[in-house]
Amino acid sequence: MAVKRREIGKAGWGWTAIAAVISFIYFFPVLWIILTAFKTRTDALAIPPKIFFTPTFDNFISVFYRASITAGASQETAFPLYFFNSIFIAGTSVMLALIVGTLAAYAFSRYPLKGNDTYLFIILTTRMMPPIVVIIPIFLMFRISGLAGTYWGIILLYTAFNIPFSVWLVKSFFDELNPEIEDAARMDGAKERQVFFGMCIPQILAGLAATFVFGLILTWNEFLFALLLTGVDTRTVPVAMARTLGGEVGVDYGLLAAIVTLFLIPIFFVTFLLQNQLLRGVTFGTVKK
Repeated sequence: MAVKRREIGKAGWGWTAIAAVISFIYFFPVLWIILTAFKTRTDALAIPPKIFFTPTFDNFISVFYRASITAGASQETAFPLYFFNSIFIAGTSVMLALIVGTLAAYAFSRYPLKGNDTYLFIILTTRMMPPIVVIIPIFLMFRISGLAGTYWGIILLYTAFNIPFSVWLVKSFFDELNPEIEDAARMDGAKERQVFFGMCIPQILAGLAATFVFGLILTWNEFLFALLLTGVDTRTVPVAMARTLGGEVGVDYGLLAAIVTLFLIPIFFVTFLLQNQLLRGVTFGTVKK
């Protein structure tokens, strides 16, 4: 028995080592970006690439302050505004999509209509459609309605694109619940509002967290609509990041890596904060107790 346990232990360490190597390979590009953010311009362009170097915080300072030759002092950049825009637009749109999607998902799961699958498929096709296909009519609608360059214009657009994803994902979590318990609560006098908020929602909090994280990642990285439909005051980080690629002296990879590193922090923070719920949400319904 002891020999068998040692063999199982060795096998477990072997699989752990393999998983660690694969994880490092996948994470290495992100790690390299983070390391580049602490390099000088010379170190970032060095051939062969430098693994050992003297770190510097100049790139992070340049994200928020740039030297001005005319003023003779450093001037604040607009990146604090761009980071706020990304957080506000992505967070608000995903929350709105999650609220509307959760209500719609509950209705589709508990009160299916005739042709329910057809309606769900139509909803899904709106999310599967490439953004470039609808950019022209959306651009014209924004121009005519005066929503171009406004916060609520891009928020409503992102909300509309995230609702199908939320409906499909949250509906799968509602389908895993036992409706007989809900019927028993109704027979005991519970109202539909109490069943929904008191029984169903607490059981799918992990699924809601997973839906929120996935929707936030999709919205956080969106570029095309943000490029064409936001203004100077509502510009998000991906658009501002693209504008730093040009220049007379070429691309400043250290500065670009610093922007990307700062841009990754909110996603890492939200994912780390919701990691337990995220893991439960991803595996919800796959393990039968």
